[in-house]
Amino acid sequence: MKITLYGAAGDVTGSAYHVQTERGNVLVDCGIFQGGRDAELRSRKPPPIDYSRLDAVLLTHAHLDHTGRLPLVVKAGFNRPIYATPATIEMTSLVLHDSVKVQSYDLMRLNRKRLRTGLTAQPPLYGDEEVKKVEHLLRPIPYNESIEVAEGIRMRAVEAGHILGSVSIELSIKEKGTTKVVVFSGDLGPQGMAILKDPMPFRNANIVFLESTYGDRDHKSLKETLAEGEEIIQYAIANKGKILIPSFAIGRTQQLLYYIAASFHNERLSQFNVYVDSPMAIEATKIYLKHTELYDAEAMELLNSGHLKADLSHVKYVVTPEESMALNNVPGPMLIIAGAGMCNAGRILHHLRHNLWMPETSVVIVGYQGEGTLGRRLVEGATTITIFGEKIAVRAQIHKLGGLSAHAGQTDLLRWFDAIAPSRPTVVLSHGEDRGRIPLGQIIEQRYGIKPVLPEYGDQIEV
Repeated sequence: MKITLYGAAGDVTGSAYHVQTERGNVLVDCGIFQGGRDAELRSRKPPPIDYSRLDAVLLTHAHLDHTGRLPLVVKAGFNRPIYATPATIEMTSLVLHDSVKVQSYDLMRLNRKRLRTGLTAQPPLYGDEEVKKVEHLLRPIPYNESIEVAEGIRMRAVEAGHILGSVSIELSIKEKGTTKVVVFSGDLGPQGMAILKDPMPFRNANIVFLESTYGDRDHKSLKETLAEGEEIIQYAIANKGKILIPSFAIGRTQQLLYYIAASFHNERLSQFNVYVDSPMAIEATKIYLKHTELYDAEAMELLNSGHLKADLSHVKYVVTPEESMALNNVPGPMLIIAGAGMCNAGRILHHLRHNLWMPETSVVIVGYQGEGTLGRRLVEGATTITIFGEKIAVRAQIHKLGGLSAHAGQTDLLRWFDAIAPSRPTVVLSHGEDRGRIPLGQIIEQRYGIKPVLPEYGDQIEV
């Protein structure tokens, strides 16, 4: 058996693992790369494999860095099942259609510049037609049941606690008279995250592909994080400022709304206007409300009591571009949640352009910021940034709320691995930059006597 990494090897985006056996051939995830022009170029091609021999694609969850190259796979000739949980199927459809819209908008601006300088226009990665072909191939899978996805390959998916529908994947592979178990953690959520159930670990494996996004550190405690967030909001209210939260439309936005509702309900915050400025986040929230079977006990209690709906009465959903632009003329205080989470696209760029230069503005970063993204530059203290070709002074207050991450910190990653460690698997640390995977690898080696593999793009692991 051979497993080749075509992404998320030494970086956090572009997840794609090609599993080849004598009889079966599957791809686990196929996401785009994010963070700068180089990432855009790398995202223009599907993994270099023979798609006529590929039996299936298996999805851990719907985020674009795990699904964004699927239309390219279809364009390359793949026409077999793409397996995912029902919630992930709905989310993937939403994410990919939104990706087409974002590409169209970004390319319109980019190609104007290219044509003015004598260059040819650049085509989009894919369009709605390819996304529809992906949708036609999506097949639902149950939680915690073994199903055959290729000859000699059975798949079992369990809760990963990252976003709605997210799973870790176990492959039981029969080859040459023996059975080997390969585990892909996918993106793991932290213990106790709002709305979702905690990640479920596996107990046995021959090889584990473990995410390492935050392998070097733990997040602030949730209690500290919420207290800090409430303090930021109170400051903005007192100064009649705007609070801008760049947020991933799926997962983070719903989590934020949950905590804001709790703060209103417990009267730690006075109610004021909160705007969700993202059509995609609005649609994702509808999917969250549809799949309540995936909620944890606390979320179900709030939902059934009716408090959640009542305490979100001050939330306004912004659908059209005109409604979004109108917020520029509305005085603070207000809180605007807008995509994209790494400030690399979407409506948040317009809000940053109009408000970053104002000292009373607060920008709250609540998720991982990939290398080369505008969000990373803000976190690292940039005093000026460029948006749509215009240089903007950064006078706003920039805050990093790490405790709201949808990724497990170091302690939670190790807690998840504790359950499977006694089986002495080979460990491959993926989905992490060196600053995350090297410290995590050192701890795993010291604690368990297992030296992890730190792969690069295109590396092949033999089992």
